Amino acid sequence: MQHDASTTVDRGRYEDAVTPWERESWRTAALDWVATGLAARGLRRAGPLQVRLRPWSVLVRVPVAGREAVWFKANPPASGFEGALTSALARWVPEHVLEPLAVDAGRGWSLLPDGGSLFRNVLEREPVGPDAWEDLLRQYASMQHALVPHAREIVRLGVPSARTSELPEVFDKLLTENAALRPDERARLDALRPRLLDWCGELAAFGIADSLDHSDLHDGQLFNPEPGRYTFFDWGDAAVSHPFCSLQVTAGRAGARYGPDVVPRLRDAYLEPWTGTGRTAAELRRAASLAWRLSALGRARAWGRLFPTASETAPLAAQSARTLLELVEDPPL
Repeated sequence: MQHDASTTVDRGRYEDAVTPWERESWRTAALDWVATGLAARGLRRAGPLQVRLRPWSVLVRVPVAGREAVWFKANPPASGFEGALTSALARWVPEHVLEPLAVDAGRGWSLLPDGGSLFRNVLEREPVGPDAWEDLLRQYASMQHALVPHAREIVRLGVPSARTSELPEVFDKLLTENAALRPDERARLDALRPRLLDWCGELAAFGIADSLDHSDLHDGQLFNPEPGRYTFFDWGDAAVSHPFCSLQVTAGRAGARYGPDVVPRLRDAYLEPWTGTGRTAAELRRAASLAWRLSALGRARAWGRLFPTASETAPLAAQSARTLLELVEDPPL
């Protein structure tokens, strides 16, 4: 399978980003691997490639004869676990995720089937109310609950650990290493540390077990192939952390769409699978509020998972700094 002039390349806002795609030897090896993976399933490419390049991934849409297109994804080393994680999730919670067609865990490569309509595209073409967001959050939380027994296995796959007890250490490392923070911003975060320790201690005291946190579950990171059914994907920013850290991105996006009054009802929908564990509704809501704020740590850390040759590191370091500064903002619930 060769790269040719019919291939289209989308670099988004990162025109100067350097990824492995620029190296002919890497590109040839990757596309040969895709061809081999297709052939193993009796499939073959049937049309031009569409390539999406970002400092954190190479994504290639590969049209296939007689069926929907498939997707090749290459992760940088820091998120190279994604293929192995996706395979494991397909075994543990198959009703919630895609099953990869092929994975090369050593090289961080995955070949994935088409998942149907993106939820984002459904939102653009038809009226969708907050009820749909409630449904997807319930399903996602149910998946997280089912994955609690697998947390250690997930870490062994290479997924970063940001367990509730480790969050102060994550904070200290981010503060030390981020060169994009201005002196006044760094001082604000330094002054926040005693309160952050209290928040982490209070959250840990609820005794809610760590699980898989997607870290970036927005409307472009899940499929909605049919009404009421959702499939979660794109695990390159994931961590093993407090499960409630996942709520901020999804509920925040819905709040921006429908207004802030929708956020509490989405929170309560998300918390439904976590009831019946001996914790009161008030305790679960307090835990959700604490995790909402502390989720900034995992999201700030994920901005560093780039290809070693990526040249757009300064803007992404600034984005990480902005995310880290969300710690000083009071949660909207």
